[in-house]
Amino acid sequence: ADELAYRVSEKLGNALQAPTINVGCSEHHMAFPGTIDIKHETLKSLIRDYCVSLEKNGFKNIIILPWHGGDFKPVQEATEELNQRLKEARVISYTDLKGLLRFFAEFSLKHGVSAPESGAHAGESETSIALAVRKDLVDMEKAEEGFVGNYEEKIPVIFSQGIKSVTRNGVVGDPRKAEAGKGEEYLELWADKMVDFVQNKIAV
Repeated sequence: ADELAYRVSEKLGNALQAPTINVGCSEHHMAFPGTIDIKHETLKSLIRDYCVSLEKNGFKNIIILPWHGGDFKPVQEATEELNQRLKEARVISYTDLKGLLRFFAEFSLKHGVSAPESGAHAGESETSIALAVRKDLVDMEKAEEGFVGNYEEKIPVIFSQGIKSVTRNGVVGDPRKAEAGKGEEYLELWADKMVDFVQNKIAV
């Protein structure tokens, strides 16, 4: 999320990157030890406080780009609430989770990686990005496939019953084809897409 925010702010040119909220809504991951979860209302409260503070400091357009799947719904709800509340600023957020996953899947196909392999959690696409940003934290010798199938159909199940109900190891996809070079391309293309999204919203 930090890397995406940095690239988008640099490409926009007249934007500042605010501190990232690095803990998200992860109830669906709680079957895996070490998970830290915050409630939807907690995240929405943090977003409200961020945005109210930024408005008081004179910012007119506040951009929120969620990266963690569990955050998309509360970000959307917070955005709608804030745009009713704020008087001098507006909040623009990208909250199309399936759109994000489809974007990565389409790009993966160009590299001979299927959509199920590209995945929705720790699959080829996310692992490639991790290799591009923090290769030192990725041990590819331990990479193994998880659920490889129609993950869009499984998203409601993941959020209602937990990701472990779909995949024993928490992986949705297959990270074994991940490469840092592809991760760099993913980031650049997604940053470009987000810049276009933001500029189109601001122009309205």
